[in-house]
Amino acid sequence: MPEHRATTYGGQAVIEGVMIRGRRTVALACRRPNGDIYRYREPLRSPLLRSPVARLPFVRGIVVLWESLSYGLRMLMRSAEVQLEGEQGQSTGGNNIVIGVALFAALVIFIGVPYVATNLARAAIPSSVVLNIVEGVIRLVLLIGYLIAISFMPDVRRVFAYHGAEHMTIHAFEHGDPLLPERIAPYPTAHPRCGTAFLLFVAVVAIALFAFLPRVNLLVDLITRLLLVVPVASISYEVLRLGAAHERLPVMRVLIAPGLLLQRITTRRPDARMIEVAVASLEEAIAGDREAEAAA
Repeated sequence: MPEHRATTYGGQAVIEGVMIRGRRTVALACRRPNGDIYRYREPLRSPLLRSPVARLPFVRGIVVLWESLSYGLRMLMRSAEVQLEGEQGQSTGGNNIVIGVALFAALVIFIGVPYVATNLARAAIPSSVVLNIVEGVIRLVLLIGYLIAISFMPDVRRVFAYHGAEHMTIHAFEHGDPLLPERIAPYPTAHPRCGTAFLLFVAVVAIALFAFLPRVNLLVDLITRLLLVVPVASISYEVLRLGAAHERLPVMRVLIAPGLLLQRITTRRPDARMIEVAVASLEEAIAGDREAEAAA
């Protein structure tokens, strides 16, 4: 298959839909309350398309992470607006406040709580290395526990089903199969390039990177951990990319296996209507890429 098929297209689930990022296009499709499929696409504005520096190893991961957050949150808000068509929606300012609160809560839960918990045990465990490793294990347990907990929420389970539809559709596309629900249905809901696997790599790489950090005081230690999120994410992206590019090698299968296993929590088998939405999103991304390349 062409190399771009294996490495370029990917996305995320949104509310009643799927976002797909292509080579030059970001596309969205979601199911309207009346049953129709809403389609949207826009050009991808990325330094990865213009700057050789942005494409360098350990730099590209930071760019991709930032763009994934930016486009992902924006398309998530757009999918919410589609569900509220004809109703009084929340303001953009209100959405920004919600996003800000959510990010702050994530930092408190996944960075603050593990650090404070292990700091309380400092008298019993004098070794900072042991404390930092325990801190990382607590962070990993919190991540998995959080995913398990939200997976019981009906609305989240639907998002997870669309997540599965996205992966299955990408699998079919990568294998050159027609984008028809009946041809897509046999494919697995897990994918080695999934963001869930990325989160797992971040948690594991953080354990190794944070292990030898000295513990100074609460403020300095928390700031250090926040700053190190950037190199942790960069390293994790390269590991994920390497594993996905060589997934048939035995050692790489071992490397990506935990991420695929974790996706048993964050994906669900979708129905045919959900697959139709994922296909619509991928079709928009492909069409946008073709138009952009023809115009170049």
